[in-house]
Amino acid sequence: MTSELFIGGGGDEYAVKQGLGLKYANRHGLIAGATGTGKTVTLQILAEGFSNAGVPVFLSDVKGDLSGLAKSGSADHKLHDAFMKRAGIIGFDDYTYDKFPVTFWDLFGEQGHPVRTTVAEMGPLLLARLLELSEAQEGIINIAFRLSDEEGLPLLDLKDLQALLVWIGEHAKELSLRYGNVSSSSIGAIQRRLLVLENQGGNSLFGEPALELSDIIRTDADGRGVINLLAADQLMASPGLYATFLLWLLSELFEELPEVGNPDKPKLVFFFDEAHLLFDDAPKALVNKVEQVARLIRSKGVGIYFITQNPADVPDDILGQLGNRFQHALRAFTAKDRKELRLAAETYRENPRFDTEEAIREVGVGEAVTSMLQKKGVPGIVERTLIRPPSSQLGPITKGERADIMGMSPMSGKYDETLDRKSAFEILSKRAEAAAHEAEQAEAKAEEEEHPAIREFNAGRRYDGTRVSRSTSRPTRKRKPDGLGAAVASVILKELKGTTGRRIVRGILGGLFKGR
Repeated sequence: MTSELFIGGGGDEYAVKQGLGLKYANRHGLIAGATGTGKTVTLQILAEGFSNAGVPVFLSDVKGDLSGLAKSGSADHKLHDAFMKRAGIIGFDDYTYDKFPVTFWDLFGEQGHPVRTTVAEMGPLLLARLLELSEAQEGIINIAFRLSDEEGLPLLDLKDLQALLVWIGEHAKELSLRYGNVSSSSIGAIQRRLLVLENQGGNSLFGEPALELSDIIRTDADGRGVINLLAADQLMASPGLYATFLLWLLSELFEELPEVGNPDKPKLVFFFDEAHLLFDDAPKALVNKVEQVARLIRSKGVGIYFITQNPADVPDDILGQLGNRFQHALRAFTAKDRKELRLAAETYRENPRFDTEEAIREVGVGEAVTSMLQKKGVPGIVERTLIRPPSSQLGPITKGERADIMGMSPMSGKYDETLDRKSAFEILSKRAEAAAHEAEQAEAKAEEEEHPAIREFNAGRRYDGTRVSRSTSRPTRKRKPDGLGAAVASVILKELKGTTGRRIVRGILGGLFKGR
């Protein structure tokens, strides 16, 4: 097995083979360049090389064209002649077309096997980043996670978190004494953010069965690394969800994988396309988290490669950790562009054969300015490299071909059905039902009390839709009058109760008292 991945040809007339040492492939990397300069092809040939070397790969398919990795290239392709010519220029004598083992994943479960995690595994920091919460709102989220542990309320999906937030709002007074102010406005703001996330399809991310990391760190029967392809074309409509998920995956890898020191080859290579989405408007705590993972995950045998249009999109502290660089053309149309171009050129080890800044500006499509780590981790001299042609199909496969590959995948059926086991939502719902049942029984028991005062008190506690009698004595049934005498008496009584009756009574009483 080779110790290097063949990248392309450099030097005079591109005759000197350029390679990426597998021993230093976990020292991370950067693929940068303007739109249409060949970043996708570079990403594709790196994925092919790692797979052939027995290294599993995880990458996001933002534009939907990386699915071609699962299908062999063809001589019928319009670029076949150009590929063969390029292979001859760079000395790629054993260039052949080939397909690679690919597993398709999709957060929404449409273009791949569903990918899920639980709210608990996501953690309060990443969840607050996903929901774009303020400091006060993030505090409420931390309280929710603390109560989840203390009260035995597992947070698996969104409805678990929503139910727990309702419970926190109902017990805000006593919780404020323990954890600080718990305002209903902050809880309401979080609930609204969760509703927006749910409407965007984010509820598909949270649930069970959760993704097992061992299912993405696999090799096929031939010993080639499996390429895990995340469908991200729809996911890009929710950039916060996209960035948060990939950062969660990195964090999980960092926490679960054992230390391996400096292996002969990486255990997993992770490609983070559209990397600027991770850092745009990101809080300092999140950037620090990314930097920590980038610094320490190397010893776990994981290599991270950021793909972006401009190196300036990546913070300097993280950019300094990226040892293997593939810089495609940068355009310098403005003063800002020229400044960023100059800064990018200054980070490379100079080559006396050409000016690095001019090379970055002038390289054509399919060509890149490269610098790979050499022995003892020393950065290599910058070189203009003609990138080798891909062996797999350039461009996407059809929906039918994707469905066939998914059907034959070992992951088929494992994650397709959603599980909904007992968690915070079910526990709190059961508690509420039990409390309501107890209250109903207590009211019924109280209404059965014989004492009139207690009965009237309980009757007045709530409105039940019926007229409540105020009399504490038992009502007597009124009987209809019978006979002619009774009817006459009734008429006379009614007349006496009226206005005429009151005048007669006043006259009689007045006559009596007048004589005194």
